[in-house]
Amino acid sequence: MDDVPLSVLLLALFLLILLSAFFSGSETGLMTLNRYRLRHLADKQHRGALRVQTLLQRQDRLIGLILLGNNFVNILASILMTLITLRLYNDAGYVFAGGMLLTVVILLFAEVTPKTLAALHPERIAFPAAWIYIPLMKLLYPLVWLLNAAANVVLKLFGVSPGDQASQALTNEELRTVVIEAGALIPKRHQSMLLNLMDLEKVTVEDIMVPRSEITGIDLDDDWETTTKTLSASQYTRLPLYRETVNQVVGILHMRDVLPLLYRNELDQDSLQQAAREPYFIPENTSLNKQLLNFQHEKRRIGFAVDEYGDIQGLVTMEDILEEIVGEFTSDPAAHFEDIIAQDDGSWLVEGSINIRTLNAALKMELATDGPKTLNGLITEQLEMIPVTGTSLLLDNHPVEIIQIKENMVKTVRIHPALNKHADSTVKETNA
Repeated sequence: MDDVPLSVLLLALFLLILLSAFFSGSETGLMTLNRYRLRHLADKQHRGALRVQTLLQRQDRLIGLILLGNNFVNILASILMTLITLRLYNDAGYVFAGGMLLTVVILLFAEVTPKTLAALHPERIAFPAAWIYIPLMKLLYPLVWLLNAAANVVLKLFGVSPGDQASQALTNEELRTVVIEAGALIPKRHQSMLLNLMDLEKVTVEDIMVPRSEITGIDLDDDWETTTKTLSASQYTRLPLYRETVNQVVGILHMRDVLPLLYRNELDQDSLQQAAREPYFIPENTSLNKQLLNFQHEKRRIGFAVDEYGDIQGLVTMEDILEEIVGEFTSDPAAHFEDIIAQDDGSWLVEGSINIRTLNAALKMELATDGPKTLNGLITEQLEMIPVTGTSLLLDNHPVEIIQIKENMVKTVRIHPALNKHADSTVKETNA
């Protein structure tokens, strides 16, 4: 080595530091790539993504190759630095100083800087690096295989199987985090729809159904004049047909089948029953994502929610489920809520039978939905009694006043705007 010019040794050292920077940066770039974006690019036949995907199929071999190359060039650089130091000063005492200088240079230019750059722009580093690692892997495969085999033996001593790999699948909560952190990449409206879609499995038919007491339909026991008036004035396209009570449902009427007969004066009790379609029953605890698939499979758009005893508890439609995903079909959050009437003083008159989820959506409240499903149920549960007119309480920091009681149920309440956050949010009761 004494015959080798000093300039050649310095150039070789410089090249080795560059190689060390390449191995360090490419390792970080390859390991920090977004796997889902990589898969997307590979599906679109992006050449760099396809090569990287091939490399990452066996991460142990890729890491073995990178570490083999990185350690080799670092050790060779250390040897060259020792030779250069001896050539310059001809004193072994300076070898330590030379080693410290090389350590600083490698840390700064071959470790921290390239790894930081690769972490910030992994694709710019990883994709070009793959063009080098593919042939290098083939060339050094026997050595890499031996290195990995020895490493796997050591891993087995610690009870780790080399075949074990962390699952790349996202849980529901992890996927929610991805959607939320997407920020400007996903429009706010679309983000909300995606989150609602993922929440369908947490919501049941019971949470969104129209309560039995509010179901509008045709009673076969009514006189014919009442029946025809109900049909003519109906705002719904589908109406339940029953006898005396909804629990004795006969079928579902589609106005498309009934109105032509009505206008031609061909409609009577017999033709009305013949036009009815067989009712469809749903367990009230069915999740919405399951029920959406059931509606699709059964080619239905409306069904009756029943409890464990088979009694009808409410009615749910396909539109109700779709509104849980896309939101209400109106630009005004409370415009279509017939059970909520805004008052001039900023309060709202609300029907006691309103669904808790509907109330939360309309007034931006955060009432619990895992207990009673209606406002009436929530109030009676909180008070542990049937209230009287004039009773007041706090719900989600909103002052609530009972306006009307009918048939032992809360018929109408007045909800005032929320108090400040420091107000006592416990239930308070006063009687007029």
